[in-house]
Amino acid sequence: MNPIEAEALDLLEWPRLAEHLASFASTRAGARHCRSLLPAASCAESERLLCETTELLGLDGVLEGGLSFQGVADLGGTLQHCSKGGTASGEALLEVATTLAAGRRLRRQIEDEDLRPVTSGLVQNLRTLPELEQRLRFCIEEGGRVADRASPALAALRLQLSALRQQRRERLQELIRRCAPLLQDNVIAERNGRPVLAVKAGAASQLSGLVHDSSASGSTVFIEPQAVITLGNRLRELEGKERELEQQVLAELSSLVAADTDALHTLQTVLVQLDGAVARARYGQDLGGVRPELSATAEAPFQLVDLCHPLLLWQERREGGRAVVPVTVTVGSDLRVVAITGPNTGGKTVTLKSVGLAALMARAGLFLPCRGTPRLPWCGSVLADIGDEQSLQQNLSTFSGHVRRIARILEALPPPGTHGGASLVLLDEVGAGTDPTEGTSLAIALLRHLAARARLTIATTHFGELKALKYEDARFENASVGFDVETLSPTYQLQWGIPGRSNALAIASRLGLEPAVIAGATALLAPKGEGELNQVIRGLEDQRRRQQEAAEEAAVLLVRTELLHEELLQRWQHQQEQSAELQEQRRRQLEHSIRDGQREVRRIIRRLRQGDTDGEEARQAGQRLKRLQQEHQPQPERRQHRGWRPSLGERIRVLSLGKAAEVLEIATDGQELTVRCGVLRLTVPLDGVESLSGEKPAPPEPPVVQVRRQPGRSGGSAQVRTERNTVDVRGLRVHEAEAAVEERLRAAEGPVWVIHGIGSGKLKRGLRQWLDTVPYVERVSDAEQGDGGPGCSVVWVA
Repeated sequence: MNPIEAEALDLLEWPRLAEHLASFASTRAGARHCRSLLPAASCAESERLLCETTELLGLDGVLEGGLSFQGVADLGGTLQHCSKGGTASGEALLEVATTLAAGRRLRRQIEDEDLRPVTSGLVQNLRTLPELEQRLRFCIEEGGRVADRASPALAALRLQLSALRQQRRERLQELIRRCAPLLQDNVIAERNGRPVLAVKAGAASQLSGLVHDSSASGSTVFIEPQAVITLGNRLRELEGKERELEQQVLAELSSLVAADTDALHTLQTVLVQLDGAVARARYGQDLGGVRPELSATAEAPFQLVDLCHPLLLWQERREGGRAVVPVTVTVGSDLRVVAITGPNTGGKTVTLKSVGLAALMARAGLFLPCRGTPRLPWCGSVLADIGDEQSLQQNLSTFSGHVRRIARILEALPPPGTHGGASLVLLDEVGAGTDPTEGTSLAIALLRHLAARARLTIATTHFGELKALKYEDARFENASVGFDVETLSPTYQLQWGIPGRSNALAIASRLGLEPAVIAGATALLAPKGEGELNQVIRGLEDQRRRQQEAAEEAAVLLVRTELLHEELLQRWQHQQEQSAELQEQRRRQLEHSIRDGQREVRRIIRRLRQGDTDGEEARQAGQRLKRLQQEHQPQPERRQHRGWRPSLGERIRVLSLGKAAEVLEIATDGQELTVRCGVLRLTVPLDGVESLSGEKPAPPEPPVVQVRRQPGRSGGSAQVRTERNTVDVRGLRVHEAEAAVEERLRAAEGPVWVIHGIGSGKLKRGLRQWLDTVPYVERVSDAEQGDGGPGCSVVWVA
């Protein structure tokens, strides 16, 4: 990175942002990666980083507890030590095993080429070495201790050590019981790695052994009894052999790790990248950030709506700072220089830093804290000359320092026509620190030079002459920060298209300076035209305020219109629901009426069976039920087909011939016409003609089918049983018999004999119960003895 670009990172306080980002990392290596984060060197790399951030943000949100990097360790030192032939400790080797397991788990969670193509490609070919992990876990226990199962010799040696330690403990316990009067307490202490007994100083000569220590008061002497010294020496010897065997196991495992150093280095790099991407996603979510749209075209516009300074936003949310006032930056493709004017502490420098950090964050794959979708070109060069009292890191710079830095900025700008991306130059108080006249001239010349070299230059200034550049060159634009004269405080709102005006006289007047002095200063400004310029600016600000109020009123009116539309829509839906409910209510009334009629018919039929009434009364009841159904049956909707219909003798046009013809005859169904065209007589379909005025024919109405009642279907007329009016349902189930009987009843012209047999009577009862519910059945009775008697039912149709 160019030194002047690195200096711009410091001026924009990029290291502080990187430190905030590092707080969202899950591992030490990931935190180091975030702290050293630099903007990407190409637009393609920035797009890849943004894709990683987007994909892992979605995955982190759907997983319970988010993506976990538990078990991932920093293996850099271990891999370097093992690759040089060193022996790693048990804890370090166990960290290798846990990192391999964590890498395998993360790969399983992330890999999905359809949903996460970029990050899936990152972990697709990752080697997680399950054999090495299994070997390490087999040989190393939790805490880093070499397991007994790692070596048969080690297991046997540890059994021997355990037996010797138990033997020494038993001897010491025996000595404590025998020499209890000589001891200060009954606890086995340890000095210099050897077991000792706390013996009273006066009785030390009565217990043979080796003195290791004494108490501060001198009343207690710590002696290793002679009876266990030999065992202790033997234990020391065996413990040395144990360490040698452990080192052999660790050396073997370290050689296995060294053999796979390349794969482990790759795994470590990928895990650090994933941790950094998740940190970027969580940092962006914490700021309420939105993914930016980067354009590889340097001439692309800047569209940043309600952009917040990320460091100030962090202070507001984490440190209880003041509320951040967002700024909107909209720069078209034809603009090259934006001059921001306004009072000190009004937010000009914050605007510079916000835009600069936004360009850097987009390059680094970070989301931007703004509203909507931010759009901006990929800025390969972000150069800044910022040094004022509002910087958190720097003091006010001298004029020479400004000039030296600007000279380096001009040297670092890529030549026109190169493919290094857009260039963003940020200048704070351009031309300040010297004579105002010379400073103004220098500032104007510099900005015109930058308009031809850089994609966008944003400069803050107090020079009034820079405000007029907009009206001389279409590449320039004015902006200002708002100031409330009543409260003598800035509003921090960025106003586009309006230059800032001087508020010095207004502030002085509000602070109580004598009116004579104010009047004298106003008179001195008049010859220079400053007073008229301020009047123009004031008028523009008033016009902007009125337009803002009108826009707000229009927005309120739009909201009210939307609410009214929603209310009308709800009312219409309510009416539709009421209409559907009314139709359902009518349907239920119809069903209720039909059930009442059916119950009445069944009641009359029961009376017929009991002999209390005659067949005429039953027939009248059936006719009453039919009338009831006809009264409540919904009428089918008749659609009136409006349109032209041909008539006899009318002149029409035959479409296939493209000629006029006369209608001679119309078919009964209205679908065909017989026409005469010149000497030809032909039959054409209805849809093959049209009127002479071009009207299409309407389809004919469907024919009305009239059903006449067949004579002789009354129950009173004498009928003879034949094969045509007899149906045999023996052996069928009830529902099968119902279907057979119903089919015969519909075609019957008189009574129908149903042979069902006697048997258990279940089929007969089922048929009788069903026939009671059939509306067109007048009565049912047993057949004559010669026709089957109780095994056959005669069904009379109304």
